[in-house]
Amino acid sequence: MSNVFIAFQRNEETRCIVDAIVADNPNAVVNFQPAMVRIDAPDTMVIRRSTVEEQMGRAFDLQELHINLITLTGHINETDDDFTLSWKH
Repeated sequence: MSNVFIAFQRNEETRCIVDAIVADNPNAVVNFQPAMVRIDAPDTMVIRRSTVEEQMGRAFDLQELHINLITLTGHINETDDDFTLSWKH
């Protein structure tokens, strides 16, 4: 089993994104650093638009993830409703 991860600049907007990731991925581990936040998860991580919208209290386009994105690992599967990182083909 390998971890996938995603890292964002650490700011007020990404706080809601991180909260949404943790809500949808109970095995996720969050590592806060001074200028970034990294979230690791075993095998798969799903970021759901609906959960981010609940946390932010506004409409959210998953393309907005890229504004604060630093890096990620894993294969990407992206739809309008979710952004998935995994090592599955």
